[in-house]
Amino acid sequence: MSYYMTYVILIYVSTTIVWLVNPVMLIPCEVAVKSVVPAIRAMIVRELIQSYGMKQNDVASLLGISQAAVSKYTGHVRGRVPEIEDVEEIRPIIAKIVDSLASGRTSRYELVPRFCGVCVVIRRKRLMCELCKRSDPSINVEQCSICQSEPSFCKNDSK
Repeated sequence: MSYYMTYVILIYVSTTIVWLVNPVMLIPCEVAVKSVVPAIRAMIVRELIQSYGMKQNDVASLLGISQAAVSKYTGHVRGRVPEIEDVEEIRPIIAKIVDSLASGRTSRYELVPRFCGVCVVIRRKRLMCELCKRSDPSINVEQCSICQSEPSFCKNDSK
């Protein structure tokens, strides 16, 4: 009996992971988990620290992440790609998330749709296209419209 193993070799090129063996078809949500979610968390972390004067340990506890992760977000080591801080439509959603977290007036069930709302805006603005292309070079980002549609599970509920 013979067993075959497939090895995926990852090389870090700046902040990009390059797949050397068989490009992997990642769906937009997978790309978002690896890049957009950290960028959203970075915005939230920085806002909680700068606007609400919270300590890194308190932010870490509030978000359920480590203090080291908070440090990386504040130091722009993690959550740098894609650059979303200048996207006007995202700011009010992030502000609501941060305000809710800082005041303790929210539950995870209220935050998830807002988080997803930020992701929907990022997808519609085509800010993930190059990230998707990096995971699968065969993608023609000019013709791809996957992120432009809004599946029923990705509602922009940013209220």
